[in-house]
Amino acid sequence: MPDTSFFDRDLSWLSFNYRVMEEAAREATPLLERVNFLSIYSSNLDEFYRVRVPALAALGKIKKAKETVAGADSAALLQKITQEVDRQLTHYGQLLVDNVLPQLSQQGIEFIYEPAAQTAMPYSLSVPAAVKKAAAGYFHTELLAFLQPVHLSMAKDSFFPGNERLYFAVVLGEPAQDIYILNIPSDSVSRFFTAEDEGRKYILFIDDIIRDNLDFIFPGLPVKGACSIKITRDAELELEDEYEGDIADKIEKKLAKRDAGLATRFLHQPGIPEGILQSLVDALGIHNASIVQGGRYHNLRDLASFPVKDKHLSYPAWPAVRFQGDSDPGVFDRIAEGDILLHAPYESYDPVLQFFNEAAIDPAVEEIYVTMYRIARDSRIANALISASRNGKKVTVFVELKARFDEANNLQWAKQMKQAGVRIIYSIPALKVHAKVALVKKKVQGRMVYYGLLATGNLNEKTARFYTDHILLTGNHDLMRELELLFIFLSRRKEPRNAEKIPFKHLLVAQFNLQDRFLSLIDREIGNVRLGLPASITIKLNNLEERVLINKLYEASNAGVSVTLIVRSICCCIPGIPGLSENIVIRRIVDKYLEHGRIFVFHNNGQEEIFLGSADWMNRNIYRRIEVCFPLYDEQLRKEIKEILRLQTADNVAAVMLDAGLNNVPVTAGELQVRSQEAIYRYITQKRSE
Repeated sequence: MPDTSFFDRDLSWLSFNYRVMEEAAREATPLLERVNFLSIYSSNLDEFYRVRVPALAALGKIKKAKETVAGADSAALLQKITQEVDRQLTHYGQLLVDNVLPQLSQQGIEFIYEPAAQTAMPYSLSVPAAVKKAAAGYFHTELLAFLQPVHLSMAKDSFFPGNERLYFAVVLGEPAQDIYILNIPSDSVSRFFTAEDEGRKYILFIDDIIRDNLDFIFPGLPVKGACSIKITRDAELELEDEYEGDIADKIEKKLAKRDAGLATRFLHQPGIPEGILQSLVDALGIHNASIVQGGRYHNLRDLASFPVKDKHLSYPAWPAVRFQGDSDPGVFDRIAEGDILLHAPYESYDPVLQFFNEAAIDPAVEEIYVTMYRIARDSRIANALISASRNGKKVTVFVELKARFDEANNLQWAKQMKQAGVRIIYSIPALKVHAKVALVKKKVQGRMVYYGLLATGNLNEKTARFYTDHILLTGNHDLMRELELLFIFLSRRKEPRNAEKIPFKHLLVAQFNLQDRFLSLIDREIGNVRLGLPASITIKLNNLEERVLINKLYEASNAGVSVTLIVRSICCCIPGIPGLSENIVIRRIVDKYLEHGRIFVFHNNGQEEIFLGSADWMNRNIYRRIEVCFPLYDEQLRKEIKEILRLQTADNVAAVMLDAGLNNVPVTAGELQVRSQEAIYRYITQKRSE
């Protein structure tokens, strides 16, 4: 029987991405931010086709494979996905052409974006007469150096279309047709060209400048059409659990092959004649890819580099709040006085940098242990660890080499740290280490004192500027002792087959006690409500998929426990179904910052237990990763988290409710409008000034 108790994870993700697009449609969203949300939507969709669609296609080749929650096979799901993506992209084009472009024009910005016609031949041009001369000059002095036309007959032997790279299929000749593949060099130069005329700013895709000069590229040959195309390739590394030897070498070899992965999507401009389309598919060897009709322009994620900066058309600046006393020396002295909880990006990330910088130079610090999942490209934290090692500290860094799309960067940093004497521990086979923790051992008055960092987000200075996360700096003895046990385990690079032998009582660690502990916390709420006591659960996650935990939430709902979920992206839990989930409400928040922190609050008859951590409730987090969630014991810090959650559950501007049909339903505004991110910034600003 079909199981209709859960949303399909992929359709749920598409629902989330549609919510991202909706933020670009909101009139209250500043104009340039709307352009950016269109970029985010496009980038997300490209990743979806690189990661999820290949998995579903592979599943379809497995006999009797069933993937969807609703019971449909993978082929049926792929059809649903295609239909939903087509619907969304139609809305995307309408939103851009009918809404965003006219408003840009009102601001004196002429963004030349021509909707795709239903015929690609003859091809149309989009370079306005006002800037045609300047565009031609740019073509001859800049673009021409990067153009490399290849005849389609040579494609099989001498041409391999790169992943996510942009090309034209140029059709020449009369009456016979000749086809060339011509690159659009957006990986070498900016995707946009700008010029001014009579006080107006013109912005063009380089695609259109190249179209306008095809006669120069193919002299004496009649150009019949120029159709934009793009191939998306499988991004999964497919690392076998049984890898032996140094996994760094294995991954380095895999990375070299990833962009040459199997084609999963062939995106083309509308209007390509069927015969020409088939010739392209045959010559490029992409028969198993999804053939998808897109627009005239691809890779609209490039809108992230839209060449207009105007503070009046962007979100108001929220300067990071300086933590009280963070200009004073001695971060470890401040931790010794009491736990510190930072809320990035509302607050300055400097105390985190100080934590590592001071550990690197403090002569009393003897040992440093860190897990690193996504390392910033210019990481000051990694540089501090290099300095610490060269300053005679014993530094151990667990570097996750399977962090998707960051493998090469992580590998490069791992090599640099290793050369500096840092002990580098690579990935555990079959597991990713997704925990965000650090431990510093310092000798104070003859005894070893531990200081720790536990966070919901990566130790990454770049993402800390726009991911909302929570970072605890603490010297709590119980937490630090258990954190040390975790690092001892990680150093062995073994699977946790004897997990029960590590006595985690305070930390919740995936593969050891995390799932069981969460289940028992939910069970306690169920027991309390059956005793007539108040019971509630509030959980904030990025993704919610794992069915054992969702079923336990359903059980809690049926018992009468009030369950409030804030789930940014994938959500397989269905809210509001009588007899299943009528006491569950689910919100999504999409705004200036990316919601990223994970928070878990259990009422416990008024004696709340509050945890923060790295773990989403996804199959991968629960069963195939090392995750760490940690309790908040300090009462003042608990109040801060509870107030942040209160503001998020009161949001009626940037929040939507997820309904039983997987729709993003606007929250009915009350007398007072609450935009939670703005309210949180005001709250923290006031709190730190007290």
